[in-house]
Amino acid sequence: MTRSAALLVFRRRAGGLEVFLVHPGGPFWAKKDLGAWSIPKGEFAAGEDSLAAAKREFLEEVGQAVAGEAIALSPCPQPSRKVIHPWAVEGEVDEAQVKSNEFEMEWPPRSGKRARFPEVDRGQWFTLAEARQRLLPGQVPILEELAANLKARGSRAES
Repeated sequence: MTRSAALLVFRRRAGGLEVFLVHPGGPFWAKKDLGAWSIPKGEFAAGEDSLAAAKREFLEEVGQAVAGEAIALSPCPQPSRKVIHPWAVEGEVDEAQVKSNEFEMEWPPRSGKRARFPEVDRGQWFTLAEARQRLLPGQVPILEELAANLKARGSRAES
């Protein structure tokens, strides 16, 4: 079973809670928007600390580190059979400064040519309502758990 560690960064604004999501890079995702965004995440090895992995993957995909108290959220099985181990941290991310690592693939298909693409081509803050529409459907339960968790702690987390 594949496991990914994820770091969902959130902030409180006058209009309610906002979360930071990333849009995957590469030609397959270039024209996709609704239902295509993701929480920054990546695979981690057995025995590796999931929070440390989530912070590492966030730094690799966004190019910025986030510090703060981490809130453990429930593992979230995905339609692909991957299980995401999410953490949430209140913090700030400058969406204009997103700088991702890259991957290489054959492009165009069957051309024999290799091309490099950013793993993430942009990041953006969204209200919870917007995030529910933009996020890959399998990751929406992570948003719902964060909102419920903050509400239980007495924080404002409007939808």
